[in-house]
Amino acid sequence: MKRVITLIEGILFSARWLLVPVYLAMILLLGMLVLYFLLELAHALPSLLQMSEKDLIFLTLSLIDLSLSANLVVLVILSGYENFVSRVHLAENDNRPEWLSKIDFSGLKLKILGSITVIAAVHLLGDFLEGARADSAFGWQVVIVVVFALLGLIFAITDRVGNGNH
Repeated sequence: MKRVITLIEGILFSARWLLVPVYLAMILLLGMLVLYFLLELAHALPSLLQMSEKDLIFLTLSLIDLSLSANLVVLVILSGYENFVSRVHLAENDNRPEWLSKIDFSGLKLKILGSITVIAAVHLLGDFLEGARADSAFGWQVVIVVVFALLGLIFAITDRVGNGNH
């Protein structure tokens, strides 16, 4: 019986490697975000001198949104792999980000939620500047951003209390 339990536990523990294709696919997603960022920038450059201030702000918000999304993908790839699959073993002088080994699952949840909140807020700001304030969808966007912010606050508080840091 002990041998069967050991086998089952070994299979369950090894199953974490099934996540590797997900993280590899996310690298393709990151490449797509970078390519789209560069295409947006290249598309905007020829008309830069004719752009109004408002159009430049929209372009900036769009590029910031893409940048935040790309950062989120990198965060999920690296910390997800490190937390759920295996530690990343690189050379001593590999420029390893300090945060990589310090983000646990709880920290990852908070960072993802924070990133999503900021991305939603950037979209909200863009819609606000576009004049969509009277639109009912705009009101729902405000509600969604506030809910994400409150969820982040609740998660942070519960993590702090759960870790004994009152």
